[in-house]
Amino acid sequence: MKNKALLTGIRESSNDELKERVKRLEEELFQHRLKRYTNQLENTNVIKSTRREIARAKSVLSARAGGLEQQAAKSETAEAKE
Repeated sequence: MKNKALLTGIRESSNDELKERVKRLEEELFQHRLKRYTNQLENTNVIKSTRREIARAKSVLSARAGGLEQQAAKSETAEAKE
C-alpha cells in the first residue's frame, strides 16, 4: 500500500522535481552506505528501499523521455476536456 502511494507521488511530480529527488536520494544513499561501513547504521534495509525509490524515479523519467508516460497533471486535464 505504501509503495502505491509512493509511486503515485512520483508520477505526479514534474521532471525537474524528479531529477532533484534522484539527486537527493543518491546523496542519502551515499550517507547510508558510509554509516553502514562505520557500523553506525541501525537499519540496513534503508539502503535497499532508497535504491528502489531511485529506480522508480528513474524509470518514470525514462518512460517520459520515451513518450510512454505523461505527467499526471496533463492526463487529468485531458480527461476533464473529454
